[in-house]
Amino acid sequence: MDVRENIEIIIEKDRIIEIGCDLRKVDNSIDCNQMLVSPGFVDPHTHPVFYGSREDEFHMRLQGHSYEEIAALGGGILNSVSDVRKVNESELISRLRTRMDRFLKMGTTTIECKSGYGLNTKSELKSLKAIHEVNMRHHIDMIPTFMGAHAFPEEFKDDHEGYVDLICDEMIPEVSKQGIAIFNDVFCENGYFDVDQTRRILNVGSEYGLIPRLHADEFEDSNSAMIAGEINSITADHLMMVSNDGINALSDNGVIATLLPGTTFFLGKTNYAPYLKLKNAGVEIALATDYNPGSCNIQSMPFIIALSCIYLKMDILDAMKAGTISSARSLMLDKEIGSIEEGKKADLIIWDLNRIEQIPYTINNHPIRHVLKNGVNVFTA
Repeated sequence: MDVRENIEIIIEKDRIIEIGCDLRKVDNSIDCNQMLVSPGFVDPHTHPVFYGSREDEFHMRLQGHSYEEIAALGGGILNSVSDVRKVNESELISRLRTRMDRFLKMGTTTIECKSGYGLNTKSELKSLKAIHEVNMRHHIDMIPTFMGAHAFPEEFKDDHEGYVDLICDEMIPEVSKQGIAIFNDVFCENGYFDVDQTRRILNVGSEYGLIPRLHADEFEDSNSAMIAGEINSITADHLMMVSNDGINALSDNGVIATLLPGTTFFLGKTNYAPYLKLKNAGVEIALATDYNPGSCNIQSMPFIIALSCIYLKMDILDAMKAGTISSARSLMLDKEIGSIEEGKKADLIIWDLNRIEQIPYTINNHPIRHVLKNGVNVFTA
């Protein structure tokens, strides 16, 4: 990613058709007044399909309880599962639409959206349908991921293999038949899905045309980065506890590492993903919010950029690249979005800033003047 000065961008319909200086005059124009223009952010890891919030768990963490302890007490993912199973589809759609409005105002123009708070066939399909319904009517582009393997529901707490059978024998075929989900994700972690279960779920998903993604090595080194390399997952996400062997597996197999510093920050932890090790090994880095109701209630990619610079020690341009073109590549959309290039979609942020260094510097101020999606001005501050 490079920075150019004093240029003009010509947009026709939804595409950038020309970039340069002193270009031809057009009928409609936006005078940026020498302010910064960047690609729209691409957020490649979110869990936005939920009903109620979980601020009580936030309070419990402040009192000293860990994420794992809260889950053992009946909180965590299973808390949201109960809500999603009960709520009607229209209410789920309404809340999801409101969340997408907020993402768009903060400069996110494309977002990956996971199911995973249903954990039965009916509710997982309902969650994916909610993503589809909002996507059809919202300016933001929503990329759907099936994540039935997010946790083991209460009814399968003593029969984990039975739930894996349900995912592989019923859920995945029905998700494929529904035709909405593009990706298939698994929470591969000790206490959740082990490497054998993960391998099976992702391989079955691949047989049905679902592209594998993976939650990997978040709380412990569970060898999940190794599995990501083995099955050629498009990404491995989290990676706070990834081993050197796991890093080499990602590098050797071209797996993109999606880092989620907001989760570490929100959980009050100090062990951030080893960005420099990953970078030095030649692993491509993407950044995402991990927006969800429990462990990371953050929707702002500019704030994630700031955290990445402060805690991961990322160069500012590298962080912007990780939140735009590399994130687009992790969604297999880099030919269409993620950078300001001729022929690509006109997904742009016009900032009330004049230097890229000011984006992480302003932390939570979000001085965004306009957001353009597909060449249309969809937000004005």
